[in-house]
Amino acid sequence: GSRPMAGRHFTSSTALRETQYLLRYDYIPDVLEKRGPYREGHLGVAKDLIAEGKCLSGGPTGEVGMEVPTGALFVFTDEESAKLFVEKDPYVSAGIVTGHSIEEWNVVVQKE
Repeated sequence: GSRPMAGRHFTSSTALRETQYLLRYDYIPDVLEKRGPYREGHLGVAKDLIAEGKCLSGGPTGEVGMEVPTGALFVFTDEESAKLFVEKDPYVSAGIVTGHSIEEWNVVVQKE
């Protein structure tokens, strides 16, 4: 006879993507003055990857109460998508981004 499929009894929490990828950007100090011509393209690349389910979120980062962001953080479902974003992002080619890193993030706890 056939065996029932193993693992059927697990709750939805086991279906969470356990590993995500964090892309961190460092920005030039005058990012707000320089980003204008590139911002639509920058956001467009992010929105395309969000539509494909590859980018989960993203936005500027900095000190609490910041007026000018010092960088940005994006969360991706796979490393390839994070690298693709860097390749396609006009902020990188235009010199708005002075450095970046991609880190693996193992999500252990998360709001259901």
